[in-house]
Amino acid sequence: MDIHELSLAIKSEATELGFVACGISRAGLLDEEQQHFDNWLQAGMNAGMAYMHNYRDKRLNPCLLVNNAKSVICLLMNYKPAEKQNTNAPKIARYTYGNDYHIIIWNKLEQLLGFIKQQTPEVSGRGFTDSAPVLERAWAVRAGLGWIGKNSTLISPKYGSFTFLAELIVDIELEYDAPYGSNGCGACNRCMANCPTGAICAPKVVDARKCISYQTIENKDEITEDKHGWLFGCDICLQVCPWNKRTPVTGNIELKPITEVLDMTVNDWQNITENDFNRIFKNSPVKRSKFAGIKRNLSYLINNDEIQN
Repeated sequence: MDIHELSLAIKSEATELGFVACGISRAGLLDEEQQHFDNWLQAGMNAGMAYMHNYRDKRLNPCLLVNNAKSVICLLMNYKPAEKQNTNAPKIARYTYGNDYHIIIWNKLEQLLGFIKQQTPEVSGRGFTDSAPVLERAWAVRAGLGWIGKNSTLISPKYGSFTFLAELIVDIELEYDAPYGSNGCGACNRCMANCPTGAICAPKVVDARKCISYQTIENKDEITEDKHGWLFGCDICLQVCPWNKRTPVTGNIELKPITEVLDMTVNDWQNITENDFNRIFKNSPVKRSKFAGIKRNLSYLINNDEIQN
């Protein structure tokens, strides 16, 4: 199997595994992204996420993550749900409606790497999804999957931005896709105009200090911004994006929302015990905040009249 055939086979297998898009880029230094990333850190926009200062060189060069890396296989998984959350409840981001995508995607990356090894036994590689120092959106653009929108998320022309990103970095040459060459945002600034805290302070620049997602998930200190009814995460900037109005809902049953989560009311959240929390959210991204974090967030919303008790 030559490079062209192997690349096509990888993309076909990715589709079989449930990914909606797959592109391949040559591994190397993300030289164009260095200054943007450094400026963001120097401005303190990473807030309390001190770990963003760690492994700078690895973030910019996957060859430091995977020895002798030659190719970055980039993948998208559509998670846009058809179901909606109970309106009588504090809001949670749509990506948290179902089971933890990290586990689902890691398993699929292992399967994809196994498939490649069947064709090329000498290959070595590692899979990543939102869990290591990889600038995922930059690689997705280089692999031709979309552009980075004004809210700093990747936007696919077919699937919008309700997508999970993943990468498989391997040490073999493959056939490389052309970088995505256009920007579909144009003059639209709905994401910036609708961000209730002004966290999107410039196109492609998000100040985590103001971001509701940061305040409800990563922030371990005093909450400094109103959360506008959000208990965990926030996806207002995705909801208002015109590209997400026309995209299909996911057909991936592994990402199906958990009915018990969607049906929860304010009273359910307020009266939930730690045992119930651990049971309901044992496989959910929500567990990242832990029981104490969720109760803290809920108390803030009630005490500040952001939701009705």
